[in-house]
Amino acid sequence: MKALEILKDIKYTILEGDLDVDIKDIKYDSRKVEEGDMYVAIQGFNTDGHDYIPEAISRGARVIVVAKVMKIHGDVTVIKVNDTREFLALASLNYFGHPEKDLFLIGVTGTAGKTTTTHLIKNILDNSLINSGLIGSIGIKYLDKIVPIKNTTPESYLVVKYLKEMKGLGIRHVIIEASSQAFKLKRLFGLTFDIGVLTNVTSDHIGVNEHENHQEYVKCKNKLFLNSKEVIVNNDSKYLKEVLDGVSSNINSYAINSKADLQVKEYALVNDKEIFGSVFKTKGLLEEEFKINLPGKFNIYNALAAIMVALKLGINIDKIKTSLLSLKIRGRMELVMVNQTYKVLIDYAHTEDGLKNLVATLSEYKPKRLIAVFGGGGNRPKMRRISLGEVIGAYSDLCIITMDNPRFEEISAINEDIKLGLNKVNAKYIEIDDREQAIRYACNYAKEGDLIVLIGKGHEEYQDIKGVKYPFSELEILDKIKKEINN
Repeated sequence: MKALEILKDIKYTILEGDLDVDIKDIKYDSRKVEEGDMYVAIQGFNTDGHDYIPEAISRGARVIVVAKVMKIHGDVTVIKVNDTREFLALASLNYFGHPEKDLFLIGVTGTAGKTTTTHLIKNILDNSLINSGLIGSIGIKYLDKIVPIKNTTPESYLVVKYLKEMKGLGIRHVIIEASSQAFKLKRLFGLTFDIGVLTNVTSDHIGVNEHENHQEYVKCKNKLFLNSKEVIVNNDSKYLKEVLDGVSSNINSYAINSKADLQVKEYALVNDKEIFGSVFKTKGLLEEEFKINLPGKFNIYNALAAIMVALKLGINIDKIKTSLLSLKIRGRMELVMVNQTYKVLIDYAHTEDGLKNLVATLSEYKPKRLIAVFGGGGNRPKMRRISLGEVIGAYSDLCIITMDNPRFEEISAINEDIKLGLNKVNAKYIEIDDREQAIRYACNYAKEGDLIVLIGKGHEEYQDIKGVKYPFSELEILDKIKKEINN
């Protein structure tokens, strides 16, 4: 494609060269540049793409896109724009032929519940024979493919690339986990959503490499709804007025405690051989009874959001019911039966609100004992790790502190922070640095009626230690323990 075509309807200034050049592809990672590419220098949290322009040129880049005037050596075309992240998003749409125009886009944002809600929606669509795609923290999923990604919402180029691929395979509905970071970093810039969904908003994700303050965080959430044709929100959520500031789209609501278009009139938690979840009845738009095999009140909220989307799409009620009951999500309240005497859950919760929801919910099911296996992430705020210990310790009968993703920190330093929180609530705890051994200890320690919860890793299949990601799967470890017990 000619550079001029990629630049259609984008504001720019030519600093050097001309636009009568053929472009093979667009790259934003200098290490991946090939002969004939356009290189877009974007600013990251820790690195600045402008510093790698010489490498991009040496690898064969023909066009360089910058956000600041600088001396560039090489026989290349240089284009300046105000914001290279916005440029990458818009240029990607042009390069891939605007696939979003032929797709029904559903965006889901919120502090917690995005992954579960998007998977619930996808399960309903798939069971209704509506082929759908999903872009989110567990990967990009469509048909029988799962493509791993690093972020909840990938860079704009990848979002558009996979939208085009899905469109080419006949998919017309795509659900996207729209994180606040995605809006801050312009990863969804230029997209209009047919439906925007809010699960909830709390004050998490404030800190280094996240959001400067609560106002910025909420403003980023707000961008989804300013760019959605229809909006579905949780009326029980905090900061709802701020999130919907300036939104003129049609707004529909769901709730448990507040008045809403779709409201829960009663619910019950269920823990038996068939269901570890809840049963709830709705009123308003729909008077029906639903069952979900995901525990906790917060998963009722996620189910309500999915039901609202399904109703907008005209999906049969029976299909919605069977889909809600059949869903199992990797690493999200994932139930694993190691034996018949106790239950094990794997969950990805890592924000303060998500953790509190998790352990408070599990305690409501009244296990004989709640045994929590968890660790703290490295290179994260000290107060977050103190809260981790305090929140989990307040609800658990035994805490087993172990390794999560220490990154470039020592596990001993991370654990000291966690113990400050545990000691605040006089929690009972032990330390076992090796996470596999910690899980084995929990399984050997557990007795009939106990519930073990493995917190923080969820769907991840690695441990990040000193810049290296070592293979690590809790599901595989539990499967190994199960086979050992049964042999």
